[in-house]
Amino acid sequence: MKPLSGRGLVLAMSIGEIGTLLPNLSFAALTPQFIAEWQISNAQAGWIAGISAFGYMASVPILMSLTDRIDARRVFLAGAALTAFAHLGFAVSAGGFWTGFFWRGLSGIGLAGTYMPGLKILTDRDLAADKSRAVSFYTATYSVGVSLSYLFTGLLTAAYGWHVGIGLLAMGPLAALLIALFGTGPKAQMPAEGHRLLNFRPVFANRRALAYILAYAAHGFELTAVRAWLVAFLGFAALRAGVGGNHGATAVAALFSVIGLPANVLGNELAMRFGRRRVLIAIMLASAAFSAGLGFVAGLPYAIVVGLILLYGVTLTADSGAITSGAVAAAPAEAQGATIAVHSSVGFAAAFLGPLAVGIALDAGGGQAVALAWTIAFLVMALGAALGPVALWLLGRD
Repeated sequence: MKPLSGRGLVLAMSIGEIGTLLPNLSFAALTPQFIAEWQISNAQAGWIAGISAFGYMASVPILMSLTDRIDARRVFLAGAALTAFAHLGFAVSAGGFWTGFFWRGLSGIGLAGTYMPGLKILTDRDLAADKSRAVSFYTATYSVGVSLSYLFTGLLTAAYGWHVGIGLLAMGPLAALLIALFGTGPKAQMPAEGHRLLNFRPVFANRRALAYILAYAAHGFELTAVRAWLVAFLGFAALRAGVGGNHGATAVAALFSVIGLPANVLGNELAMRFGRRRVLIAIMLASAAFSAGLGFVAGLPYAIVVGLILLYGVTLTADSGAITSGAVAAAPAEAQGATIAVHSSVGFAAAFLGPLAVGIALDAGGGQAVALAWTIAFLVMALGAALGPVALWLLGRD
């Protein structure tokens, strides 16, 4: 089979990315169920939700720095296999805080071997399409993957229980492995002259790249916190509004996430037309303001709450592709892998803290059944998001 190139390669790797993400938010989609079944606190649920981001953060500097020396395709294949193994392990043997914690952490290492290495497969190859748009489209399909993760987790769990449901979703990373194996050819790649593995000093000396890296951290804090606790918040809002039975929380969460695809692409197009830094500051400030306001809307009719959540999904995800494209564009070719490594690692370090910080806020405010607790939780998300525009304003000038 002839290796794909150009737009075909971008599409294939984006579909592969979706496959690796199918089991990714299974815990987040079922957080209320796991809290009740395993008898764990909100903070402990936050640890489990966030530990995958910690596993990602700890391993992505090594894995992405390696892609400056070896073909990113090899890293992706290993990462996809590990991702499938981790989620199958969760489906078979997770039964409480520590086992859930272990398998979710391992899944984060697998994600580190697929998400940004998949992007590096694209940037290392000659793309017929504009590279900025290719990067934006690839990162945008992350939203499709997590939306399908929400949706299929809910559907499969309702039909077969969570053990079988998550086990079936673990087939997604195996499909991604096959796509990368047969859809991309090996790329001969010599180490850059004078480039040492894990040499990140040039990255931190690059002010423009650092601005986008810190903005990505703020984005990751807010985004992962929302995704981890959205189903629980919708359950609370439905209860306050008197909506009984199945209130469609996982379906709403899926739609919330899939909105990220067009929003992400649109945000990058606006950034290319009107200036990346200016547009990103506006989007991130709007998202922080939206987040702060959502903490006060749980008493409104449920349909209005859902509508506001979906609008929030636009501002929350419109910045992602433009931020990552900015970091890639600001990096010299010989340090591109290292720059993406720091970008992704710092972003997922903040992503690890987001769900945990919200879990702690909920416990401090009295628990998920208390409106004040959710007000505090969304203010915590907004505060994290607001740090992104500050970084872009102070460091992002040409």
